[in-house]
Amino acid sequence: MKVSFPKNKINVLLLEGVHDDAVTAFNNEGYNVVYSPDSLSEDELCEKVKGVHVIGIRSKTKITKKVVHAADKLLAVGAFCIGTKQIDLEACKIKGIAVFNAPYSNTRSVVELAIGEIILLMRSTFVRSTELHQGIWKKTAAGSKEVRGKVLGIIGYGNIGKQLSVLAEAMGMRVIFYDQLEKLALGNAEKRSSMEAVFNEADVISLHVDDNPDNKDLIGAAEFAQMKDGVIFINLARGFVVDIAALVEAQNSGKVAGVAVDVYPTEPKSNDEPFQSDLSGQPNTILTPHIGGSTMEAQKHIGNFVPSNIISYINTGSCFDSVNLPPIKVGPQKNAHRFLLIHDNISGVMAEVTNILAKYNMNITGQSLKTDETVGYLITDVDQKYDDHILEELRGVKGKIKFRLLF
Repeated sequence: MKVSFPKNKINVLLLEGVHDDAVTAFNNEGYNVVYSPDSLSEDELCEKVKGVHVIGIRSKTKITKKVVHAADKLLAVGAFCIGTKQIDLEACKIKGIAVFNAPYSNTRSVVELAIGEIILLMRSTFVRSTELHQGIWKKTAAGSKEVRGKVLGIIGYGNIGKQLSVLAEAMGMRVIFYDQLEKLALGNAEKRSSMEAVFNEADVISLHVDDNPDNKDLIGAAEFAQMKDGVIFINLARGFVVDIAALVEAQNSGKVAGVAVDVYPTEPKSNDEPFQSDLSGQPNTILTPHIGGSTMEAQKHIGNFVPSNIISYINTGSCFDSVNLPPIKVGPQKNAHRFLLIHDNISGVMAEVTNILAKYNMNITGQSLKTDETVGYLITDVDQKYDDHILEELRGVKGKIKFRLLF
């Protein structure tokens, strides 16, 4: 597909060891790709981002306001994960930088880990395995239970929570859940009116809430006190959601009989840094290094999904799956010329663009506009080539944030 800006001048920076398929996708498009397995600090990224059009990260690299201001060419940010808390979405938006993520790509991977941990913890398998590694043979049924007939309480009934609900029910568990939003229950799952109602009833609690700042310390001493004695507690959601000191105390008191945690309030920035947590060494406790979505299948899916959206945005202007720009879905146009205008959400922008084109007898063959409370995004197709005078006036439209001539 012919575009106005040469593809071999588009620079892509991929960090944190994103899947090789992402490198291949951008290379096949003709972009210049720089790849690194590591995350970068804010100061390092401010230097590296200069001249970069696309940056791809996972969860450790932070796209801060300072980084955004240092980015002189940036068109798009790809989050090769579900969450976007590590990205200042508003700062990106007011500079006309589209952000894309992969909201569903690792759902199954997280769910399968949760299912496995439920079984291991209910059966005390981890305890028996640790004993054997220490030379202790302890053949006993004490503390070992089937999951069939037990009650699974899910906090956060989104994509992961729903799929966990279905698989757990297939194993014979009864599922109850709580979500702040009204959600349709799948299968025989039952909604409860509060977290406390779930805590009072569930044999297993599994957290699957999002990265909303309001969820900080969602589970603390008061919440653990509401749970059944001997409960199994799983957090594969966000590290800041659980008060770790309160969790350790609940374990030591016997309130919580088994724990699985994949996310932590503070995590090492790389595999070379040591890990420290008060949960280390606790009995019947499975600790994993934020690998809930880290399966080969999930990373491959993400490695294809995110680049495809970014490439579509660069080639056509379509940003339907962007998390910070008003969503527009358009395809390529034949025998037409297209420009993109991201602008402050003020009145009269479309009219000004239309008047400029009318002044030069330019016929509009297609036009799409979407706005949110901050910005507007206008895509316009015309059937004639632009001359320099038209482009100069279009680039001078009031409220312009970013203007891009596509083809």
